[in-house]
Amino acid sequence: MPAAAAAAPIIRCVQKLVLYETRARYFLVGSNHAETKYRVLKIDRTEPTDLVVIDDKHVYTQQEVRELLGRLDLGNRTKIGQKGSSGLSRAVSAFGVVGFVRFLEGYYIVLITKRRKMADIGGHAIYKIEDTNMIYIPNDTVRITHPDEARYLRIFQNVDLSSNFYFSYSYDLSHSLQYNLTILRMPLEILKTETIQTRQESFDIFEDEGLTAQGGSGVFGICSEPYKKYVWNGQLLDVVKNTVHHDWLLYVIHGFCGQSKLLIYGRPVHVTLIARRSSKFAGTRFLKRGANSEGDVANEVETEQILCDASVMSFSAGSYSSYVQVRGSVPLYWSQDISTMIPKPPITLDQADPFAHVVALHFDQMLQRFGSPIIILNLVKEREKRKHERILSEELVSAVTYLNQFLPPEHAIVYIPWDMAKYTKSKLCNVLDRLNVIAESVVKKTGFFVNRPDPYCSILRPDEKWNELGGFVVPTGRLQTGVLRTNCVDCLDRTNTAQFMVGKCALAYQLYSLGLIDKPNLQFDTDAVRLFEELYEDHGDTLSLQYGGSQLVHRVKTYRKIAPWTQHSKDIMQTLSRYYSNAFSDADRQDSINLFLGVFQPAEGKPHLWELPTDFYLHQKNTMSLSQTRRSYTYWWTQGVLNHLPLPYDEVTCTENRRKLIVKRFHKYEEEIDIHNEFFRPYEISSFDDTFCLAMTNSIRDFMPKNVGIDPSPFTVRKPDETGKSVVGNKSNREETVLQRKTAASAPPPPSEEAASSSSEDDSGTDKEDEGAVSQRSTPVKMTDTGDNVKITENIVQSMKDIYGINLSDVPSEDDLTIYTRFVQLGQNQHKQDKSSQQLCSKHHLDGIINIIHISSFSQDNIYEVQPPKVDKKSIDIFHAHIQAGRGTMQPLIKEDILMYREYIRNRYM
Repeated sequence: MPAAAAAAPIIRCVQKLVLYETRARYFLVGSNHAETKYRVLKIDRTEPTDLVVIDDKHVYTQQEVRELLGRLDLGNRTKIGQKGSSGLSRAVSAFGVVGFVRFLEGYYIVLITKRRKMADIGGHAIYKIEDTNMIYIPNDTVRITHPDEARYLRIFQNVDLSSNFYFSYSYDLSHSLQYNLTILRMPLEILKTETIQTRQESFDIFEDEGLTAQGGSGVFGICSEPYKKYVWNGQLLDVVKNTVHHDWLLYVIHGFCGQSKLLIYGRPVHVTLIARRSSKFAGTRFLKRGANSEGDVANEVETEQILCDASVMSFSAGSYSSYVQVRGSVPLYWSQDISTMIPKPPITLDQADPFAHVVALHFDQMLQRFGSPIIILNLVKEREKRKHERILSEELVSAVTYLNQFLPPEHAIVYIPWDMAKYTKSKLCNVLDRLNVIAESVVKKTGFFVNRPDPYCSILRPDEKWNELGGFVVPTGRLQTGVLRTNCVDCLDRTNTAQFMVGKCALAYQLYSLGLIDKPNLQFDTDAVRLFEELYEDHGDTLSLQYGGSQLVHRVKTYRKIAPWTQHSKDIMQTLSRYYSNAFSDADRQDSINLFLGVFQPAEGKPHLWELPTDFYLHQKNTMSLSQTRRSYTYWWTQGVLNHLPLPYDEVTCTENRRKLIVKRFHKYEEEIDIHNEFFRPYEISSFDDTFCLAMTNSIRDFMPKNVGIDPSPFTVRKPDETGKSVVGNKSNREETVLQRKTAASAPPPPSEEAASSSSEDDSGTDKEDEGAVSQRSTPVKMTDTGDNVKITENIVQSMKDIYGINLSDVPSEDDLTIYTRFVQLGQNQHKQDKSSQQLCSKHHLDGIINIIHISSFSQDNIYEVQPPKVDKKSIDIFHAHIQAGRGTMQPLIKEDILMYREYIRNRYM
């Protein structure tokens, strides 16, 4: 294959599913979205406790599936030839398989029955699970009942899959954009050696005619193994992972996903925020603190902000940039005793770790995934009357100091302590200014990812900040090396504000790298920053609800000290909500998470989940069995990691990483790699009203002021009364705002929480209306006293300055009149009714002024007459060939036609 071949992500063939039922079997029929390729799973229902799934790995056509279902229906009827009772019934329709789970009886299958599109990255759709269905597999005749089965089922279903679980058929959500695009640019020689072909996929009905595919149109399809740490249904799919085709394996992440559109003078730029919550050592606020014996920490979330130019969709031709940062609990053995029922239980260190074993395991994971430098931003309190949070800082400093003495100095872990609470209380210090200084230094050290070389404008107009930028520069762009790890005690309020400031700084560099701004700097109170701030607040609210049981208590506006007085009462309510959740509902939520993730697996003879006094032994594996190998106290990193720093080991082209890839060779028109066909779906009728890009949050519609004369740039600083969300409206406008926020990036909470506290988005939307914000599409009107007629007139009859942004003079200048006359003559010429008058006008009035060139191919084209264009010889020959074919006379096909027909046959029927 020549070097012109490309690589593309493999699109899963199974996107629509129908479950058919007989007394002895379930038949799960999956198809791609176009319903041209099908796969079938057979699930046995006669086994009471075992799961028997059969996948023939065959790709069926639509006709073959209909014939197969017809034979199954006929063969499973109670009497041969009977038409009244069907032997095959349709049970449920779905969009994916979450997995299979067993408690004390037989297996259940969990299916996604509703989905909602949340984001789009390079044409690859990201969906949120809206509803699921659990179906018991064994039939009633073989079912062995157990009295505790129903209780386990209720506990499992307490993990609400309709709340912030996301998946994609073609984009790997468990990996960063940098990883996903890096593997697509692997050298072709490596891809050739990794290419696999099954017997069916390599079958070619044209091979006897010497027309096998030539390399010019070949494309490598690549699918990577997910990063297990951020996959939440991995345990549910393990039971069938080695049995079924990988198209059936749909991996789900938990966290947050939001996308907004930034319009820069009409040029669409999509800003996407994806948060991946770790499934290791997962749990609720006070029940999961610190780290476990394997280096996994509580409340670990990887947040990635992705910027893409939406005017070009392709990964290979488009412009994409991303920046990744991490939050997580302090990686030590520590906990808080909640039995005392006080708001801030004392912090205790549970185990001594003089050689920083747990800290070493944690940072070893980070070096493999992110490279160096690893930067720790520690926001816990440093000065306290009674030592509380400072216990964690002192222990963490000693651990990092110990580990750094064995690392090369250029790859040492960077530790930045900063008491954010102390600076917040001080009236002389600006918290966000200090955070901005830290953010600049962090982004300069780590750099960011962009898949395009530096723009030429950076050479013409060199910028000092840009020249000092770190990361790893490659011919195709830049790579982020290293990551910022932010933590406070809970990793909620302070952490979210710090991450926002770092993300805002990185966003400026991303926009500059794509040539969208002239300097890598963004200011507050611009449309772009307000859009980004709203994304981060939705992101923070969602993560806070998952871990702490309430929304954010302190927001960016709180630290800017511009929050209205009504925000204080809301903060008090959120604090009480968090305390109530921690005291009364966190234990049940923790049991549900342990059961869902497979940390606890029910079995006969074992104590039940609700009988365990603690889950400490479930998460600390070294308490159940001793490790046979002990890690070195000095060489604490995985072998091979240091050899490739500052690059992350997971992105290096080596034998170990290549084993994680599935590489197949496709023709460029095959549906498995045709993202254009997957995104635009030309085979179905679509409506603009249902288009996702129109429903997402828009910087012009939702943030820009409605006054015509205002500068439309999203980088212009606005006054608070100029923003698109600063006016007051009526009840209908408020309801419209809440509806728009639902269709935007915010993710709705579990239905069970709606009655108690509405939802995160509804609360924030309603409260903003109470603070003075209304419908994002309303027109700004000054609210005045209805009895004051003079003021009402002033508001209705606005001045020229208010409407147009300038004061018009009474008499236009002579130059302006000449320009206007030419414009009018041009309009008259376009709509001339009399041909002779048109010639006269063009001869006497338009000589030397304008020369009109026809846009249309028609030489004469207006509403009164049309002269057909001249047709070239090639088009006439094609038309004559078409006529002759209709009469039965066929012309011999050329080689290109046969190749195209061959690909059509393969895609449609094979």
